[in-house]
Amino acid sequence: MAIKTSRRIFKLIVFILCLVPLGWLVFALYSDTNFGTHYMTVDPVQKLDRELGNWALILIITTLAIRPVSELSSSRDMIDYRRMIGLFAFFYALLHVSSYLGINLQFEVAAFIKDVVKRNYITVGIITFILLTPLAVTSSKKMIKRLGGRNWRKLHRLIYVIAILGVFHFTMMIRADFTRPIIYGTLVALLLGYRYWRQVRNSIQ
Repeated sequence: MAIKTSRRIFKLIVFILCLVPLGWLVFALYSDTNFGTHYMTVDPVQKLDRELGNWALILIITTLAIRPVSELSSSRDMIDYRRMIGLFAFFYALLHVSSYLGINLQFEVAAFIKDVVKRNYITVGIITFILLTPLAVTSSKKMIKRLGGRNWRKLHRLIYVIAILGVFHFTMMIRADFTRPIIYGTLVALLLGYRYWRQVRNSIQ
């Protein structure tokens, strides 16, 4: 009973922590609009887009890191929060795409098609979001049973492709200061390396 209660408390904490970035962005926009602050820089639309995408990528990488960290620390408790964090990653990705379509393009279909065709980083970003969508849709236990564990695991291996594409998308958007994409790319590479190492080790045993 105490274990279940502690898990519920930690899930609530994780839920709140995942909402903190969105809360900060809402506060920053409100403060800049009403009090003349400049939390969102001189280009709040671009800042909003990039921060939403940035947090989507952070949460995607976090979901990738949960299993290796839990295995190396011999603690399975963190696995319980992976689904929630993954859904929040999709939530921020959805807000990122919605901000781009709604605020930047004013839902103009012609402008969207033109961007997808002519701007490589937009093309990569849309592909990444499309690949992420079925993972979010099939994240429930009911969908795992419907697909079958083996098929579900195959589908959800796309998260590695999504993480790589997400890093490329972020890198292509930036013209200076590549610190964050370098950090994210390094983390994804390490996580992929760990997965490969684990597969090799399991095949030998």
